[in-house]
Amino acid sequence: MARPCKIGVQLPEVERFVPWPEYLDLARRAEAAGYDSIWVGDHLIYDLPDGSTRGPYEAWTTLAAIAAVTDRVEIGPLVASTSFHMPAMLAKQAATVDAISQGRLIVGLGAGWNRREYDAFGFPYDRRVSRFEEALAIIGSLLREGRTTFHGRYYDVEDCVLDPLPVRDGGPPIMLGSTSPRMLSIGLPIVSAWNVWWSLYDNSVERFEEVKAEVDAVMPEGRSVEATAAVLVTLPAGEGRLMGDGYDAKVMTVTPDDVGDHVRGLAAAGARHVQLVLDPITAESIDVVGEALADLEG
Repeated sequence: MARPCKIGVQLPEVERFVPWPEYLDLARRAEAAGYDSIWVGDHLIYDLPDGSTRGPYEAWTTLAAIAAVTDRVEIGPLVASTSFHMPAMLAKQAATVDAISQGRLIVGLGAGWNRREYDAFGFPYDRRVSRFEEALAIIGSLLREGRTTFHGRYYDVEDCVLDPLPVRDGGPPIMLGSTSPRMLSIGLPIVSAWNVWWSLYDNSVERFEEVKAEVDAVMPEGRSVEATAAVLVTLPAGEGRLMGDGYDAKVMTVTPDDVGDHVRGLAAAGARHVQLVLDPITAESIDVVGEALADLEG
């Protein structure tokens, strides 16, 4: 019996320093453990509670490396900030990773939020959603049609050609990393899926149902856009996330013992893909949760 939905896992960001060889081992481990997808965050630096500053590996080069050492899993950024690259260049990166993975890329996109990294790396923080709207128009046209001309307020491209094209006809699927009203109005006419982060729906099946109903209410007529959700899974050694999405009293705790039922509940509520955020994110956690999810297949 097939799983009720696809199940992925997010690799570490700044929860701890992970040497590069171990990072690739985690990716291989996730594929061997039976996950359907592997995800990496697209961030640059975080200021941590202890006063230190730590940054993850760069997302697109990391995805290219993961694509080269895996064979089956889908891969993607959760989610890529369109502010960190000129949009035509981001489309070029995505098409290259799609080729390396032989058509396994999901292009998760968002407008970004962490001002610290914008200021540190010199990216404009103002009007992020307006910039995202123009960027998505360029990225979508290039990935799906291979050519575009766009003259906007923030971006300007003239007869831009994406060559080589992505492996798949029509390009890789694009996933919107937001459920805010304006982002939905921009993304739903274009994207193939939308995603909600675990802390934004309280890590709760009931709240996910409400979010999905809100998205469905503004879905353009005739469009079918898949719902996806990140899920925080807490293991005994978990100490909480280090970023700006820490634990809250209203956030539901999901453990390896109940993750199967939780995924079934999300699937019944309409989720077609979930991305598990494991706390802690270690090889052992990947194996333990992978074993717990094996029961979903039969």
